[in-house]
Amino acid sequence: MIRFECDYAEGCHPKILEALQKTNFEQTCGYGLDPHSKKAEELIKKACENEDARVYLVSGGTQANKVVIAQVLRPHQGVVSVEGGHIAHHEAGAIESSGHKVVTLKPENGKLKAETLKAYLADYWADDTHEHIVQSGMVYISSPTELGTVYTKAELSALHNVCREYNIPLYLDGARLGYGFASKDNDLTLADLSRVTDIFYIGGTKVGALFGEAIVFNGDKGLDQDFRSLIKQNGAMLAKGRILGIQFEELFKDNLYFDISRKAVEQAERIKKAFLSKGYKLWIDSPTNQQFPILPKDAINKLKEKFAFLIWPDTGEPKLITRFCTSWATKDEDVDKLIDEINKL
Repeated sequence: MIRFECDYAEGCHPKILEALQKTNFEQTCGYGLDPHSKKAEELIKKACENEDARVYLVSGGTQANKVVIAQVLRPHQGVVSVEGGHIAHHEAGAIESSGHKVVTLKPENGKLKAETLKAYLADYWADDTHEHIVQSGMVYISSPTELGTVYTKAELSALHNVCREYNIPLYLDGARLGYGFASKDNDLTLADLSRVTDIFYIGGTKVGALFGEAIVFNGDKGLDQDFRSLIKQNGAMLAKGRILGIQFEELFKDNLYFDISRKAVEQAERIKKAFLSKGYKLWIDSPTNQQFPILPKDAINKLKEKFAFLIWPDTGEPKLITRFCTSWATKDEDVDKLIDEINKL
């Protein structure tokens, strides 16, 4: 079975494995205070062109989202997300378990538009009964989105301006950030991202690491006060913190993070072209490593014999939305085999 259902089916990039082996018997202090973690933090700050950024390495994406949102919000506040956003749909109520409501707004191609956000916030504050309604204390987005689309610099700047107007931080989930940077639609750098968000995280789990994410606080230094204590309280801090540090140290040496991301997007484009050449339509035109062909059930059943991929819930329609996901490690020969089977449909 060849797997295209996610971008974390493989282990880690060989350079990370080599570095972990090489440093295996080093003795360092724990909890991310080791030299490797400090070096990783410096490399990330350099890539962000922001020496004032504060970088925290945590064990996973759900943990990152939970601790960041819990850190920023007051007890009566919630977090704005689009409908179908990761925190609203795929984290088993992790945000709600911290006592905060996820307030969902309508997306456009998976993205939150600045005008949608502004209209919602304006209506909230204009409501004489707003003190009885959950107050939105921050905004959550992801790029790439759950649909594989990416935010442009102009879109992020517009959102950030609305957030500044209402004095709430903008937080970007970058679980697949590398694949967004590698897409043809991207016009952002890490330095840009550091300027047009208040907080974001760089995904490692889905982009070359065994596990782990790097949270970056860009702006108000009060936002991350005592943040390490909250990381610890929520089980997101590793005693052997150097394992995270070594991984991000390798990913941010010599542009490795960006180089391996391009390969995934190239493979996804090959898959997209194969489906389009057979006349199949796409649910959404994703420029990143997730592709969403709409397929008849007989084609799905045929492909399922050799390949693992995701299928949206059966609505009784003759055709269903599917998702084929590539990763930094997707092999040419595996894509060749998939394309060969697509051509036989």
